[in-house]
Amino acid sequence: MFQSLGAEITTDNTLVPQRSEVVILAVKPHIIPSVLQDIHPFVGDKNLILSVAMGIPLRDIEKGLPTGTRVVRIMPNTPAVVRSAASVYVCGNATKSKDEAVTEKLLRAIGTCDKVAESMMDAITALSGAGPAYAYIMVEALADGGVKMGLPRDLSYRLAAQTVLGAGQMIRDTRIHPGQLKDDVTSPGGTHHNMLISTIF
Repeated sequence: MFQSLGAEITTDNTLVPQRSEVVILAVKPHIIPSVLQDIHPFVGDKNLILSVAMGIPLRDIEKGLPTGTRVVRIMPNTPAVVRSAASVYVCGNATKSKDEAVTEKLLRAIGTCDKVAESMMDAITALSGAGPAYAYIMVEALADGGVKMGLPRDLSYRLAAQTVLGAGQMIRDTRIHPGQLKDDVTSPGGTHHNMLISTIF
């Protein structure tokens, strides 16, 4: 598929920094040292290095590359597959404003992005990295409830997924506190109120 789009495919790490301006390190964290060793002799001024390796700080990546290499640490999440990722990035010591612009352009193509401090990365990995799993659990639970009440499973999944998607967009777009939005749809003693107080999440 990638070749049909004009991409060049290679298994030789050393060719990547020679033939690309932006190099994305998208390998398991334990493989990073060997990859850096491979590309070190070939990384130059033209290269911007983006690292997706979870848990590997900027200083370790910079240490494994020539002095002055422009490095950005990025953390997207799996909804990137449907261009709805919640991504963040951290700039290294040698990065310039143009590198931030390139990074944001790439990340905004797959969703939203924010520039953060590196000290926040572990917490963000837990929140937005693992966060989709919590949403999937909620959608599954809502859909199972619909099936229990007699709805077809495919309809239950569609309604549950759209409900969670819509709720997220309401929070993001209106900037109203989630607690207030919850209160807006729960009348005292009403159906929604009784559902919420009888449910443990």
